[in-house]
Amino acid sequence: MRVKTMKAIRQHAFGAPEVLCYEDAPRPEIKAGEVLIEVHAAGINPPDWYLREGYNMLPAEWQPRVTFPFIPGTDVSGVIVAVADDVNGFHIGDEVYAMVRFPTGLAGESSAYAEYVNVPATEIAHKPASLDHIHAAGAPMSLLTAWQFLVDIGHSEQNPLQPAQHQPVPLAGKTVVINGAAGGVGHFAVQVAKLKGARTLAIASGRHEALLKELGADQFFDYQTTQPVEVIRDADLVLDAVGGQATARFLPTLRPGGALFPIFPLGFSAASEAEKLAVTVSATQVRSNGAQLAELGRLLETGKLRVIVDSIYPLCAARQAHQRAAQGHIQGKIVLRVR
Repeated sequence: MRVKTMKAIRQHAFGAPEVLCYEDAPRPEIKAGEVLIEVHAAGINPPDWYLREGYNMLPAEWQPRVTFPFIPGTDVSGVIVAVADDVNGFHIGDEVYAMVRFPTGLAGESSAYAEYVNVPATEIAHKPASLDHIHAAGAPMSLLTAWQFLVDIGHSEQNPLQPAQHQPVPLAGKTVVINGAAGGVGHFAVQVAKLKGARTLAIASGRHEALLKELGADQFFDYQTTQPVEVIRDADLVLDAVGGQATARFLPTLRPGGALFPIFPLGFSAASEAEKLAVTVSATQVRSNGAQLAELGRLLETGKLRVIVDSIYPLCAARQAHQRAAQGHIQGKIVLRVR
């Protein structure tokens, strides 16, 4: 029997963007509980290039065991073309969006940079009708990250980096600082915090000021001309969308009893200082959640949340899209046009 094929981006080795190969690949078949999506657009996220490079920022024992070749990517928007017999609520022809098998697919099983992808029905939601596929594909991982950090974690999986489960904090009436506010997670975090009644302080480079104020930032700090950590005080929460070791510099900006949420918590080594200041430091791992995407889809549908797209590349130009990501200073999301 002849195997059906599709165009996809595959990797046969770890490395720079040049390892992303546009080629034929076997078209996936659905299993129980899944749908097959004809992909119209795929969003690009930091885990895509972490995987491309081999997760070399992780300790060796944490690095996923990858089987080559694999198809990277997690975020898709497209049209259902097949539905398993045991799936209810979705039908052939439905327009849907999803974050595919994350983090369970960390080793390359998510497979979103392709013309077709099989997805567990629990991870998909109907695409907001007011969004085209490009903008819908830009939402899942970044918006779910902002939502699960700030509003509803949506799962009970333990974060191995900390003893206690991550707990979002009430946002109404609070002062929330968002570092990296113009990026994928950051631009959603500004909107989510504002939607939930917070006073939002956004940190980014100066060219993003107008957009971030349009999205709801009450105050803007250009890190290229000022040092926000020297002037911000008594904040209730800092969401650091950049994270890493440098996130500790935000501790003095927080009031006693405040919280610091680094999106990328690896490298944080100031736990004793945070304890002395009575600041809670907490993080979580974003996880696929179709029910939350449905809830967020209603906010996107009504315009209460917006997806900002930095740039669009055809699927065959995934290398160039990753090169754009490496340049930094991204405003919103980078998206691959698949169909």
